Amino acid sequence: MASGYDRALSVFSPDGHVFQVEYALEAVKRGTCAVAVKGAAIVVLGCEKRSAMKLQDTRITPSKISMVDNHVCLAFAGLNADARILVDKARLEAQSHRLTVEDPVSIEYITKYVAGVQQRYTQSGGVRPFGISTLIVGFDPGSEEARLYQTEPSGIYSAWKANAIGRSSKTVREFLERNHKPAMDRATTIELTIKSLLEVVQTGAKNIEIAIMAPGKNVEMLGAEEIEKTVEKINAEKDAEASARRTGRGGAAAAGGGAAAASAQGPEQVLASRPAGDAPPE
Repeated sequence: MASGYDRALSVFSPDGHVFQVEYALEAVKRGTCAVAVKGAAIVVLGCEKRSAMKLQDTRITPSKISMVDNHVCLAFAGLNADARILVDKARLEAQSHRLTVEDPVSIEYITKYVAGVQQRYTQSGGVRPFGISTLIVGFDPGSEEARLYQTEPSGIYSAWKANAIGRSSKTVREFLERNHKPAMDRATTIELTIKSLLEVVQTGAKNIEIAIMAPGKNVEMLGAEEIEKTVEKINAEKDAEASARRTGRGGAAAAGGGAAAASAQGPEQVLASRPAGDAPPE
């Protein structure tokens, strides 16, 4: 039990915890999953979409993937309302930087800004932390190296090659650790992103959203048909691997059964089965 230490944001518990920040992290864990994967001169963002209601207009339903600037993209997991406010702040800062300095923001700069806003809401009374984690991706001006950062409700930010946030993020991250390779091409990067989402998304392609960023190009949202084709290809590969494993196990079992049957036969049965006129072995 928190014993009252969670009632004020500016009060530490005796063991050094700020419970409101930990509650915000729990809100992130209950959010839908978001994944980001870096490849060679490409970075891919993937999100799990919630199923729309029958009467809901999906054309104007806010997406979990938002543009901060032409070269910066952000995905989040957690409370949608908190994300909308934080994205608006990040967009305003990006435009202010462009107006003042006459250069686009770097990915690290805007990440520090977002993390700073989240941290400020962990040290004042009368407010609560933002209940979201973000994945911020893009390319610095004049660079072809993809950037990927994560921010947390506490204000921590860190750089990654591939990462996942939200529901079952630990499972997805372990999958990425096993399968991520440096300098992956476009097709491999997209396929790995969709594969990792399929670890937690049970409804297939219709609830997956994919955004692709490349240097000097606008963000590209992958169409539903292309996602469906990739999902079908992944499922076919999984079925082929499963059938190969079953065949291998069945062949090994048959070979083992034949050897056991031969060893079970005694010398009398061997002699009885030999054709007449054959000499017994010496």
